[in-house]
Amino acid sequence: MKLTLSVIKADIGGFPGHSSMHPALIEIAKRELAKQKGKLIKDFKVLHCGDDLELIMTHSKGEDSKQIHKLAWDIFVKGTAEAKKLKLYGAGQDLLKDTFSGNVKGMGPGVAEITFEERKSEPVMVFMADKTEPGAWNYALYKMFADPFSTAGLVIDPNMHGGFTFEVHDLFDNKKVMFKCPDEIYDMLALIGQPSRYVIKNVYRNSDKEIAASSSTQRLSLLAGRYVGKDDPVMIVRCQSGFPAVGEVLEPFSFPYTVAGWMRGSHHGPFMAVGFEDATPSRFDGPPRVICAGFQLANGVLEGPADMFKDVSFDLARKKANEIADYMRRHGPFEPHRLSADEMEYTTLPGVLKKLEKRFKKI
Repeated sequence: MKLTLSVIKADIGGFPGHSSMHPALIEIAKRELAKQKGKLIKDFKVLHCGDDLELIMTHSKGEDSKQIHKLAWDIFVKGTAEAKKLKLYGAGQDLLKDTFSGNVKGMGPGVAEITFEERKSEPVMVFMADKTEPGAWNYALYKMFADPFSTAGLVIDPNMHGGFTFEVHDLFDNKKVMFKCPDEIYDMLALIGQPSRYVIKNVYRNSDKEIAASSSTQRLSLLAGRYVGKDDPVMIVRCQSGFPAVGEVLEPFSFPYTVAGWMRGSHHGPFMAVGFEDATPSRFDGPPRVICAGFQLANGVLEGPADMFKDVSFDLARKKANEIADYMRRHGPFEPHRLSADEMEYTTLPGVLKKLEKRFKKI
């Protein structure tokens, strides 16, 4: 029997500001999901990354299930009501619609889902980010599934030697393209090097087309037509036995590469891999954070989570991230710390520029 793993997230109120999550919202989510355990869902976990509530669920309803998405939506609505009572900042900011329409996609929350047959051993990593955009996963997914300097199994594991196919989405034109790697690595890099537009959605093993990874690709500014906060994406990655090992999946985050987001969704900054307790971005509302929850799936039960980035071996990456944060902050309002002009169109800057329109004179 096939199992679906769904990770659905939303920012429904920060505490305080945009830095973390009030315990009351987590308790609401746990209570509501517990009512459905053994009924609609097989198992669940509730986590948070910064001010984002993360619902991790296993079930047999398949992807894009109206029942599962409605369950998540109702939890976010109830949490928003509590957030408003507590006067939490940005209460319900990711809920762009008033009523549920059958699927949370296009309604604000981020979604990553995969459906598969459980293997003899099924290790799964769930990545959750705060203060960045969906394209933040591009670098990591490329390193995991296409770079032998990061994933040794691409060279020495016969089950991975055939490579992987990447499904890349154009978020502006609503199109997708498939790249079979390693054959088409250069073509793919031409696109995914522009993560604000081209985002890796899914990764499949070439030998049998088995799903290996999936990410959320929702961009709030494109859905809402205005800036309502950064997207704070999630990602699911299967590990071992023909997929990258757990350590190979985590390895890309030993380098705090730069991503877009940070303060007001308008700045580049280092992607800092942290343990659960440190997923509380506060310096300039950042730097952008990523946490990883490790699970062993056993007949749909989520054994875990293990806090994968709590490991001291990521201490140097965090130190480097803080050094990069210092360097970038010294630029203040200047690029490259501030995003480029085309990306700033999807922030609050256009409101300032509109005010100045009539003051420009022809030279």
